[in-house]
Amino acid sequence: MADQKNVQQQDINQLLKVRHDKLKELQENGKDPFVITKCDVTHHSQEVKDNFETLEGQNVTLAGRVMSKRVMGKASFCNIQDLQGSIQSYVARDSIGEEEYKAFKKMDIGDIVSLSGEVFKTKTGEISIHASAVTLLSKSLQILPEKFHGLTNTDIRYRQRYVDLIMNPEAKETFIKRSKILKEIRTFLDGRDFMEVETPMLVANAGGAAARPFETHYNALDENVKLRISLELYLKRLIVGGLERVYEIGRVFRNEGVDTRHNPEFTLMELYQAYTDYEGMMELTESMFRYLAEKVCGSAVISYNGTIIDMSKPFERITMIDAVKKYSGVDFAQVKSDEEAKALADEHHVAYEARHKKGDIINLFFEEFCEEKMVQPTFVMDHPIEISPLTKKKPENPELVERFELFIYGREMCNAYSELNDPIDQRERFKAQEELLAQGDEEANHTDDDFLNALDIGMPPTGGIGYGIDRLVMLLTDSQAIRDVLLFPTMKSLPSDK
Repeated sequence: MADQKNVQQQDINQLLKVRHDKLKELQENGKDPFVITKCDVTHHSQEVKDNFETLEGQNVTLAGRVMSKRVMGKASFCNIQDLQGSIQSYVARDSIGEEEYKAFKKMDIGDIVSLSGEVFKTKTGEISIHASAVTLLSKSLQILPEKFHGLTNTDIRYRQRYVDLIMNPEAKETFIKRSKILKEIRTFLDGRDFMEVETPMLVANAGGAAARPFETHYNALDENVKLRISLELYLKRLIVGGLERVYEIGRVFRNEGVDTRHNPEFTLMELYQAYTDYEGMMELTESMFRYLAEKVCGSAVISYNGTIIDMSKPFERITMIDAVKKYSGVDFAQVKSDEEAKALADEHHVAYEARHKKGDIINLFFEEFCEEKMVQPTFVMDHPIEISPLTKKKPENPELVERFELFIYGREMCNAYSELNDPIDQRERFKAQEELLAQGDEEANHTDDDFLNALDIGMPPTGGIGYGIDRLVMLLTDSQAIRDVLLFPTMKSLPSDK
């Protein structure tokens, strides 16, 4: 096996040497492709196909990568791949000239070329370009993966996304859809008079979520700072300042593990709207998700991992306590103490920590017995106060808060509140969080004195929403892993990278 690998590597090295030798020959003959600075492209491949009736017999210029080549004496066929797909070209010596045809025959798979010629249809009915000129724009010095098997090694796909995009059309389509999703989110929110803003990434206090931050050092100020874990506290400051509807789409950073649904840096969308509550946020969330599915997928009824997800109907609503009662049989509305809640956890084999209170236990029961049951879009409402330090209490039951999470396919897709705007209550919540920090909870919030000062100035009743763009893209592109929707996901460094 080792000898076979050595032979294969020797073969590859020889092929790479041939490519380098071809480049050297071109340069010595004054035909260095790397001195070419531009190409006047008139059309892309799919554009030619879609408009064949208009373009037939017309001259066009395309540019792209040579993905296949069949040389047959005085005439050849090749396929050029560009942003929109690929198109066949017929390259004949009599059409492009003898010297140019010799140069074409020496081109390799992976070379980038410009191709000019007349649009026509072959005898087999394939729309093609009858080339009148083929110009080498960039010499590929590396070998692409084998064409028919594509690039299937997921580790290489994620590390060398540029190769993945070349070899796997579905990967390119995923990221084109991701861009469209971002565009449509902005279109939807702009239509509701939201204003897009930007807030700091390097912060003294990383608050707004339960997560462990990354830490770094600001040399100019000689201060330790953190990378933000949320957008919340700065956006709320803007609500205090009178910007009544604001949103931000930006990167956040959480020092946590990597799995199929988590990446340490990810894209978050958060919005805040003054003079509304979590009921208003449910309407906005439902309308936005339905709109995005229709715009990006063509229908509010989509398929994810073989399961039909129907976003055309009104989303189900259920309280967290009712969900736990429905799927575990335990009615926490009848539970009066932390000790009683822990006894129920022991009875149902739900693991918890000594510091946990009744509200934490309710959430653990929900995660254990309910989450995976939430397949169709479901708003899970009225969370315990212990797990919601920035949320307004329910007037009729101060143990609960006006918060919901949207679940689809058993996954949390969105988190939203009636925002806490009582500065005295918020101080007490931060105090409780500081106690958790002292007990070793690395994900608890620190007190943010400037944010408390903003609340003292006065924040109107406000509704807020946050959701991860990456999970949304996974849903709308039927992607099973978060790395499939991140152009450059976090990967452990290879020995050669260190």
